[in-house]
Amino acid sequence: GSGGFRKRKHDNFPHGQRKEEKENVNPSSALMTSFKSFQLELDTRHDKYERLVKLSRDITIESKRTIFLLHRFTSAPNGEEILNESEVKLDAVRRKIKQVAQELIGEDMYQFHRAISPGLQEYVEAVSFQYFIKTRSLISVEEINKQLIFTVENREETTNMTSNSHDKQPHTWSLKVTPVDYLLGVADLTGELMRLCISSVGNGDIDTPFELSQFLRQIYDGFTFIGNTGPYEVSKKLYTLKQSLAKVENACYTLKVRGSEIPKHMLADVFSTKTELIDQEEGLS
Repeated sequence: GSGGFRKRKHDNFPHGQRKEEKENVNPSSALMTSFKSFQLELDTRHDKYERLVKLSRDITIESKRTIFLLHRFTSAPNGEEILNESEVKLDAVRRKIKQVAQELIGEDMYQFHRAISPGLQEYVEAVSFQYFIKTRSLISVEEINKQLIFTVENREETTNMTSNSHDKQPHTWSLKVTPVDYLLGVADLTGELMRLCISSVGNGDIDTPFELSQFLRQIYDGFTFIGNTGPYEVSKKLYTLKQSLAKVENACYTLKVRGSEIPKHMLADVFSTKTELIDQEEGLS
């Protein structure tokens, strides 16, 4: 009748008849063999994707710990020890990335890009933060990828690689950071540089905020050239980048105009209050 549910076509057949048809299927037929191979291929790909997600999570966690360590550079009595310790941590991260590269041997990386992208972005942020502290400049994507070229260290690893793959594998392989992951990592770097600016002022360093202001302005100008032509994630992080630049410029303004009036041990508190006010105004707007 009108308004009722339409009867599906397979409901016209009795349940017992459908069961008999399933039992009559030949498991060794060409069609069933093809579907079993498809099932095995999909299961293998899904398992690899899950392994890459876990590795990416480990890379993210270790990279964040490296960033937290580098923030102690301004207050540590010996900055070289912090940089050496951060290099050890980044080497551990690169060993995780090496496992990702091994998983992707013979595979199209872009089929698994969503699984590894968060970890690579965090790694770019950590490496570029360390590079800026050392050189006061921005590391290029080519220099990052040079550090991600791996070699087989022993025969046992070579045996494992050849046993897991059908073709003979080279002794060196690499994992390249995509331009999008690099841009997103650099965009996140600006937030860490803003925090570095506030902590530097709290430690009595008056020169670093002005260096950071010029550096962040150059990065922001570079991102504005991309505009809306780039990926959605890049344009989305441009707003956060603009916020970080505004906070650093506000700190420089306060130092230039009222720096002589405010005691050095109170400058960080003044900047923290001002950045909170900026966040509230932007939230209201």
